[in-house]
Amino acid sequence: MYIELEIQRVYCLSCNKVKQEKLAFLADNPFYTKRFAFYVGKRCGTQAIKDVARELHLDWKTVKELEKQYMREKLRRAGKPSPKVIGIDEISIRKGHIYRIVVSDLERKRAIWFGGKDRSEDSMNLFYEELGLQKTRKIRLAVMDMWKAFENSIRQHAPQAAILYDKFHVMRHLNEALDKVRKSEYARLTGKDRKFIKGQKYTLLSHRENLTTDGRKALKILLTANRRLNTAYILKETFGQLWSYTSEAWARKFFDNWKASLKWQRLKPYEKFAELVERHWDGIAAFCKPENKVSLGFVEGLNNKIRVIQRRAYGLRDEEYLRLKILTCMLPDI
Repeated sequence: MYIELEIQRVYCLSCNKVKQEKLAFLADNPFYTKRFAFYVGKRCGTQAIKDVARELHLDWKTVKELEKQYMREKLRRAGKPSPKVIGIDEISIRKGHIYRIVVSDLERKRAIWFGGKDRSEDSMNLFYEELGLQKTRKIRLAVMDMWKAFENSIRQHAPQAAILYDKFHVMRHLNEALDKVRKSEYARLTGKDRKFIKGQKYTLLSHRENLTTDGRKALKILLTANRRLNTAYILKETFGQLWSYTSEAWARKFFDNWKASLKWQRLKPYEKFAELVERHWDGIAAFCKPENKVSLGFVEGLNNKIRVIQRRAYGLRDEEYLRLKILTCMLPDI
C-alpha cells in the first residue's frame, strides 16, 4: 500500500529559512510510517535482519534503520532508569579481549547501560557519571563478579551500596578448580585408567539433574573409578548449599567445615579456591541478609540473550546497534 500526499513548505520570516511540516505518523525515514517501522522492528526481535529484508522486499540497511527507530521508541517509553539494585558484568564484543560493560536494574529486570572502552575502572566510572549523583546515592546493592575495577568504582561513587558477588561467577571459579583436578588426574594416570576421564569434562562439570541418562551412567562410572575426582565432585556439589543460609554465622560455619574437609585431600586447586572465597567473604556472605535476596540468575540470563544476539548477527560491527539491542532485549514489545 502506498500513500501519496503533499507536505507543506513555508518560509520563516524570523530565521529566513524554508521549513517543512512534520507529520507525526511518519518514521525517521519519510518513505515509511511509524506503524510500519514498529512492525519491522518487532519482526527483527525474532528474526535476522537479512531474513526480514528478504520477506518484505527491502534493503537490509533500511530494515536496520527502521529497527533502530523501534528500539529507541522502546527505550523512550521505558523511561530513564533510577536503579536501587544493579548488576554489573562485562561482555566480549569481538576477538582480541575487546570488552564492554553492561549494567542491569535487577529489580525491574532490564539492562540500563552499555558502554565503556574496556572493563577498567575508568570505563565503569562513566556509568555513574551518566546516572548522576542524586540517582547514584540511591543505589543500595551492587551484584558483580570479583573484578577489582568494578568494586573500586562503586566504592568511590556509591559508598553506601553493599557489594554482593554473583553466585555464578563464584561457582565458575570452583568449576575451574574441579577441571584442574581432572587434568592432573589424567596426567597422573596411564593406559586403560585414562579412558574413564577422557572426554568427560562437561559430564563432570554439569549438575547431575541436568545430565541425560547416558551422562549419569558415565558420571557414575567415572566417580567409581577415581577416588580423587569423586571427592572433588562431592565437594563441588555441596559448596552450592552456601547460598541457602539466611544467617551469616551459619554460612561461615558451613564454609569453615567445607574448608576443613580439604585437609589431607591433596586438592591444591580447591585450596586456592578456598583462599579466594576467604578474601572475598564479605561480598559472598552478603547474600545471607534478607534485603539482599535478589534474583542472581537475571544477569546470567541477560548474558545468554546477548550471546544469541551476537550469534544471530554473525558479529555486530555497529556498536550503537548492539547497544540498542542489549538495552531493549528485556523490554516488552510496543
